[in-house]
Amino acid sequence: MVDVAVIGGGISGLATAYDLKLRGHRVVVLERQTHAGGNAVSERLDGFLMEHGPSTVNAASAAAGALSLQLGLDGQRCDLGNGVRRRYLVGAGRLSGIPIHPLGFLVSDYLSPRARLRLLAEWAIPRKKGGNEETVAEFSVRRFGSEFTDRVIDPLLAGLYAGKASTLSMAAVFPRLIDLEREYGSISLAMLCRHRRGAKMPGSRLFSWRHGIGTLPAAMARRLGESIRTGVAVRRIRRAAGGFRVDAGAAGDFHARAVVIATQPHVAAHLLDGVDEAAAAAAGGIEAPPLAVVFLGFRREQVEHPLDGLGFLTPESEGRSLSGAQFCSTMFGGRAPVGFVSVAGYFGGARAPHLARLPAADLIDLARSEFRDLIGARGDPAVARVRHWPMGLPQYRIGHPERAACLRNAGARQPGLFVTGNYLDGPSVGACLGLARETAAAVHGVIAGSGVTTSAENVAV
Repeated sequence: MVDVAVIGGGISGLATAYDLKLRGHRVVVLERQTHAGGNAVSERLDGFLMEHGPSTVNAASAAAGALSLQLGLDGQRCDLGNGVRRRYLVGAGRLSGIPIHPLGFLVSDYLSPRARLRLLAEWAIPRKKGGNEETVAEFSVRRFGSEFTDRVIDPLLAGLYAGKASTLSMAAVFPRLIDLEREYGSISLAMLCRHRRGAKMPGSRLFSWRHGIGTLPAAMARRLGESIRTGVAVRRIRRAAGGFRVDAGAAGDFHARAVVIATQPHVAAHLLDGVDEAAAAAAGGIEAPPLAVVFLGFRREQVEHPLDGLGFLTPESEGRSLSGAQFCSTMFGGRAPVGFVSVAGYFGGARAPHLARLPAADLIDLARSEFRDLIGARGDPAVARVRHWPMGLPQYRIGHPERAACLRNAGARQPGLFVTGNYLDGPSVGACLGLARETAAAVHGVIAGSGVTTSAENVAV
């Protein structure tokens, strides 16, 4: 008998459970894998540090900052290295460096003169009035032109969501830009007006911890202690007197006053089946195509490129296997031994899911070929490691706002039932932590009888 059963021990589940435990609730975290942490895995490899999953946290995330301080991790925080000076995109078969400032794309020759003029004319494009939900590509073509969409926005979505601009929902991915168009009629005019009023641009400062993103779930797991049960596969959830009965197979049954589902969407769909059919259908409609990460370490003299950026992104029109890469040793200190550098390449996602299923040896060969061509990486790497993710990042496709709202409203239909995860408010670490904090507050409100509502208008869960 517990107050809350949290199903799923990734960052979202751990953060929700940790918050609830601080509030004095009896919590159990049921995790199918042998270790908690989900895809936030950081691994030391002969002096290198490989991030198997997320690699950064946005400093603008209040939830991430508060949690880092609360867990005593601020002494291990590291900010983005000062070697990050440019952003890189692949164009015409080579890396093009674009200055990191608001006018970077206008002063760079990455875009054609015609495309740059089209960007400057954005203020004159009339706002959209009503109509159907747009994809990111439809919105971007309408406001910024097709070349900017194909060569900038689509690779950006491949980096952020492992997705395609032609299928992702604008309302789900960039809702603020829709609001700005509605309010000002133009994105560029909106930015200018906000700047004149003293409004700050959205923060993009990134940070991590000395031993990687895995530091965060490890710290939460230590605080949760015996509240975490690993190697436990939940089979079913059913309504019971005073709450829910959670069937955990060989681990037995748990009776909980409230249940938080913090699993991947396909698992959530299975668990919700028979409890909340609408939510089960919503979760089942969210795809997460496979993704593979290839980590390579080289001696510095083996790589010609200065590696003076976060990495690079590749437009689909370039026809390359690699959708993007990170310059890991440039991003943060301690990611490679002295005299060495490290890079990570990303394959698969919605663009080419078949590539993510290739054997590790084939993926390493592909990555070496791509890095040889684009950054001049020669010779054998000092270290090479592959991580296959059979389920990658969730795709926020057309209709996603409605699916997410349905999942957030699970508690309104089934009091005490909550859903949280990277398929609701965004896949970033900061977004997951913010949503977990809101979820915990909603659960506490229901259990404590404080009158906190679980409706989508008031609580994002």
